Amino acid sequence: QVRLVESGGGLVQAGESLRLSCAASGISFSANVMGWYRQAPGKQRELVADTTSGGSTRYGSFVKGRFTISRDNAKNTVSLQMNSLQPEDTAVYYCNVQGPSYTRLYDYWGQGTQVTVSS
Repeated sequence: QVRLVESGGGLVQAGESLRLSCAASGISFSANVMGWYRQAPGKQRELVADTTSGGSTRYGSFVKGRFTISRDNAKNTVSLQMNSLQPEDTAVYYCNVQGPSYTRLYDYWGQGTQVTVSS
């Protein structure tokens, strides 16, 4: 059974940093994409960042160099370092694993972790 466990959310002030982590278990395929999405109240879920097992990365246009995604293939973990957080970054952040590659033939989500940025 696939399980994604997220950690690291919380309340910070504008300009501060947070690091989100996600540990995936029960995934037997290595050629997958691990990433983070977010959903703010009243808005659609959007891509924050993702990374392939080969190390390619994508970022949402709003990231503008503030966030860095990284993964450890051996440990099946993905992390998101978020710097210079702004109130508009407030959302529930979800860990996602899809594959093979970007096919979403399998598509798993974590339970979400709240990130709140105060001004």
